[in-house]
Amino acid sequence: MKTTNPVLSRLGQAAERERAAGYAAPGAYGQQPGPYGQPGYGQPAGYGQPAGYGQPGVPQQYPAGPGYPAAPPAVAPMTIDDVVVKTVTLLGITGLMAALAWIMVPAALTMPVWIGSMIIGLVLGLVVSFSRMANPALVVAYAVFEGVFLGMISRTFESFYNGIVLQAVVATFGVFFVMAMLFKARVIRATPKFTRIMIAVMGGLFAVMLINLVLALFGVDTGLRSGGPLAIGFSLVCIVVASLSFILAFHEVEEGVRMGLPQRYSWTAAFGILLSLVWLYIEMLRLLSYFQGDD
Repeated sequence: MKTTNPVLSRLGQAAERERAAGYAAPGAYGQQPGPYGQPGYGQPAGYGQPAGYGQPGVPQQYPAGPGYPAAPPAVAPMTIDDVVVKTVTLLGITGLMAALAWIMVPAALTMPVWIGSMIIGLVLGLVVSFSRMANPALVVAYAVFEGVFLGMISRTFESFYNGIVLQAVVATFGVFFVMAMLFKARVIRATPKFTRIMIAVMGGLFAVMLINLVLALFGVDTGLRSGGPLAIGFSLVCIVVASLSFILAFHEVEEGVRMGLPQRYSWTAAFGILLSLVWLYIEMLRLLSYFQGDD
């Protein structure tokens, strides 16, 4: 099956190779292939099989016993329920690590832990995003470090603006459920054009934020995060794009189920949803802080 989403195309190709490897069997099921393509060197054709082996309508049997490999395993396809369970699991891990970091990390170590967890989370996120195979361990590790990062940034914002974390959490999940309903009702659809535009816009915003972060480390204030009109406008743009990114995440889940990707790819789909939630939450925190005072 074809898809216009490059990420799904890449995962679909990797999944096809994975399924093919799971069903492949060398030679005559563990026997060395004979010369000139003869089946089972030193064995007659159809050795260990019923008469008529290889003929249409005659079922093939897998040899059993010592020295024979097990029958090719079945690869269970992922379902929407798998993605829901994995998403809830990742949210639980992220929330737990955020709470632990908030409570246990000393105030003096807030900034080092903040920066360290942010960098590690960024690296893990890039590795998971560009990986050709689903890797549950990396996805869980991302949730752990992202949770520490969110714990630090949330505690810092809460220390300046009482109640802002709860407001940001409610706003984030409110947007998430609204986008889920819009997607389910097909009000907004992930068409090929929509997907291309979203990927280009998200890539551009990521580049702008990365450049702004580097300049800020050298003391250069671009105004994008200073709380002025430019900062408010930039955060609003980020919130709109982060909200629309849920449409891409939901579409990937839907297409992944339709393509029959293996069950463990549900971790990759859940990672996409978590990524959008984290981005939206951070932008909500920033925007709310702009309306409550100087950042």
